[in-house]
Amino acid sequence: MTTTLTPVLTANWDQPNSFTLDVYGEYGAARKALGMDPDAVIQAVKDSGLRGRGGAGFPTGMKWGFIPQGDGKPHYLVVNADESEPGTCKDIPLMMANPHSLVEGIIITAYAIRANHAFIYVRGEVLHVIRRLHAAVREAYEKGYLGNDIFGSGYDLELVVHSGAGAYICGEETALLDSLEGFRGQPRLKPPFPAVAGLYASPTVVNNVESIASVPSIIANGADWFAGMGTEKSKGFGIFSLSGHVTRPGQYEAPLGITLRELLDMAGGIREGHRIKFWTPGGSSTPIFTDEHLDVPLDFEAVGAKGSMLGTRALQIFDETTCVVRTVLRWTEFYAHESCGKCTPCREGTYWLKQVLKRLEKGQGSEDDLVTITDIADNILGRSFCALGDGATSPIHSSVKHFREEYLKHFEIGGCPFDPKKSTLWGEQ
Repeated sequence: MTTTLTPVLTANWDQPNSFTLDVYGEYGAARKALGMDPDAVIQAVKDSGLRGRGGAGFPTGMKWGFIPQGDGKPHYLVVNADESEPGTCKDIPLMMANPHSLVEGIIITAYAIRANHAFIYVRGEVLHVIRRLHAAVREAYEKGYLGNDIFGSGYDLELVVHSGAGAYICGEETALLDSLEGFRGQPRLKPPFPAVAGLYASPTVVNNVESIASVPSIIANGADWFAGMGTEKSKGFGIFSLSGHVTRPGQYEAPLGITLRELLDMAGGIREGHRIKFWTPGGSSTPIFTDEHLDVPLDFEAVGAKGSMLGTRALQIFDETTCVVRTVLRWTEFYAHESCGKCTPCREGTYWLKQVLKRLEKGQGSEDDLVTITDIADNILGRSFCALGDGATSPIHSSVKHFREEYLKHFEIGGCPFDPKKSTLWGEQ
């Protein structure tokens, strides 16, 4: 595996007006796809090995293949652009800098699953992104790439940009569908799965922004081209988001299987005079790693084998100035606030995790409280209605596992042993 960056989705990000159709091109991949049989498009995506880039890593082509054909019902494509995971910051810049890759991917995907209506569900706080998407969709309609008889193929597609209301839970696909239908965003009981009864009780594919935006390059260059990158079971490339205590934070598009050590070399390393303490491989919902995991290949299998998840490849980097207890408390406050309240384990569990962690961070707890928070986490894990509760337990279990002595230090001195100012940029000045 090469450690060279693979700029595909990010290739034009540094060009002026990269978000315009003039810079992006004439949707050559969509033209090619609409000349193929829809099943051949699905097979090409299956052969490429593309897996969902929204966190779960489910094979994209397989998901498309679940849509029943000849059922007499309308089919829908819904793009999950509700990027809200702490640390995750890849879809927003992708839609800002290269929205036409998403629009072209939507045309190809909708054609493959025989859908004539598609939706982009984007979080409401990012108004600048919503405007950028509306402009890209308008350009596509004006060129005849959306609407009736696209490229003279006889295929029709209507695309709607829908603004959400800012709920993290709506990143869960069935809660997103409820919100899109005008209801309160809460997870649905599965089965039935969206492929059978999704939007408006019709067969629906829900895919992440990066997943759909990766499709045009697969159709244009071939499945073998995509499968030639990455690892045996984690094919292709992905956008790795480095944030926190790194010299050059940002988006690094590279083959799956690259290591954090290699990415840090490209990013200029940890900020000067410091060393890495812990990091997340896929956002705050994934168990944390430490400096002993720097050489773990960042693919679905290798990260999973080490006890975490690749997730959204949101690599939050923390150096030795950071208090792990304080960090976990902040994440837990987020999950407690964003819990939709539908199920008791998540609603009550995240609330009590927050209360106990507040006490621990102030040094007012005892070692028994570590048993309490792990017990609460155990009673959330696998018992909540959706993955939000499971994600909230990841930093609890992993931080106690790797940094138990740091928790105990808070009790010993009756407070936090870290100066929070030193972990900030201005604290170094």
